[in-house]
Amino acid sequence: MEIKTIEQRLIWDEFFDQVGSPSFLQSWEWGEFQKKQGNESVYLGLYEKNKLVATALTIKIKAKRGSFLFIPHGPNVKDQSMTKKAVDEFKRHLITVAKQENYDFIRIAPVLADTPDNRNIYLQLGFKKSPIYMHAERVWVLDLDKSEEELLAGMRKTTRYLVKKADRDGVLVERRKDNQAVDVFWSIYLETAKRENFVPFSKRFINDEFKTFHESGNCEFVFGKVGKEYLGSALIVFTKSSGFYHQGASIHTKFPVPYRLQWEAIKEAKKRGCRTYNFWGILQEGRSPRNWQGLTMFKKGFGGRQVDYVPTQDFILSPIKYTLTYLYECLLRIKRGV
Repeated sequence: MEIKTIEQRLIWDEFFDQVGSPSFLQSWEWGEFQKKQGNESVYLGLYEKNKLVATALTIKIKAKRGSFLFIPHGPNVKDQSMTKKAVDEFKRHLITVAKQENYDFIRIAPVLADTPDNRNIYLQLGFKKSPIYMHAERVWVLDLDKSEEELLAGMRKTTRYLVKKADRDGVLVERRKDNQAVDVFWSIYLETAKRENFVPFSKRFINDEFKTFHESGNCEFVFGKVGKEYLGSALIVFTKSSGFYHQGASIHTKFPVPYRLQWEAIKEAKKRGCRTYNFWGILQEGRSPRNWQGLTMFKKGFGGRQVDYVPTQDFILSPIKYTLTYLYECLLRIKRGV
């Protein structure tokens, strides 16, 4: 087996779609977005007899928490029976890179179902559970292989009522892809962060994410307003298989705007031919903030199922430096309210 850097987007995209495009965090766009954040991104391909059998978008991160090589929601493997072999091959390659470029550990956030067998893959390869999640490890997913009427019927009674009430209340929905949409989202987002007491992403982060995915038609904002006042928004990212609710913002009012926005996003994902709509992270005791309870109840109201991924895994190369990262992230967990 041989690992090569993939330079052509077409090769990457074709393989990504072949394996079901399970997470936009392994898309070509996410790597380009990370470059705009100042993080070098490398598109690695594992080849067997000149055939591409696995890929791993790898982000090189140098931050206060430490310097590490990160595979978000990957690697993607064509044949699941060779997952352990693929992870091992990427690990060996990245160990060499880390030693050459002075990185302290390798971090992988798998997109594998959280089963004992899958956890053992990483345990047997020398990984340990990370003290903190990097991306959602427990998500809520709605299957879209139903009619709109069936999807509505599958919602919690209260959720279905509020979706319909939004129309009766005069909530107007706008799907926007223009540059000014970022400004509108940002104003609502700041109010949301203040109300919910979380540290918001920077405006540059939101702008870069939107523009990077929008260039390939895989992203749009959905806004809800009453009259001329915008009261809520969601940033939806698409792959061939799924729509992802990645960013959200709302102003508390008597109008059920967030419910109507999610229903609009679900319909758009279905229209694009997506198999699922991913509401992203929900409450996971001991891993996600405790104040996610309300958000989790909101997401579950649309119907669907819980999907748990193998927790984020670390392979330690510099024990002393990793200890500092571990302590820093333990404090970060407390700050997040985990």
